[in-house]
Amino acid sequence: MTRHKPPVRFAAAIRRGRRAPPLKGEALTPGMTVGLFGGSFDPVHAGHLHVAHTALRHLSLDRVWWIVSPQNPLKHRKAGDFLRRYIAVREAASAPRMVISDIEHRAGIYTTAELVAVLSQRYPRVRFVWIMGADNLRQFHRWHRWRDIAKAMPIAIIARPQDPIRARLAPAARQMARHRVKEGHAAVLAHQDAPGWTYLTEPLHTESSTLLRSKPPA
Repeated sequence: MTRHKPPVRFAAAIRRGRRAPPLKGEALTPGMTVGLFGGSFDPVHAGHLHVAHTALRHLSLDRVWWIVSPQNPLKHRKAGDFLRRYIAVREAASAPRMVISDIEHRAGIYTTAELVAVLSQRYPRVRFVWIMGADNLRQFHRWHRWRDIAKAMPIAIIARPQDPIRARLAPAARQMARHRVKEGHAAVLAHQDAPGWTYLTEPLHTESSTLLRSKPPA
């Protein structure tokens, strides 16, 4: 019987000075600009696609990584089957320059702070931007080591219909106010040193994962 090797723990390999091989599409070259869009995507919907495409267009990114998380630590509801969610995201976000990654699941990474630290160390000459919807900005101050995330890479907030004005008045937004980049200058955000963030407005999509889960099956 063939014995399969255990999966490489990406973060542990980095700390030991080793280079765990990336999945197809995760190989990056110096000078690239990459948006990181993390979430449980349970389920993935048009609002998620709106966020990713808005960031890709306004930030002049080379790629957007959709990082499918095993579980959002701030959500009490357990996320659905990981493989099902991963496949659904891969089918939905099939446009050019979209990369679907299971790096958190594969590497045993549980927090965004650890993820951005690992990626910054592995790709020191790649310019990363963290992408999130405005609904996440409202609770960003509750994320584990959120200040370290803000110091590690710029952040792009994309407007969502869930009370965007309140999002811009959130605790993290107030604390980061002096580092805000005007929307008209968003294209240079990836090339600026952190901390720095911008708030992007586009015609809004009202779809959300909570709403979709509440709909009866067709």
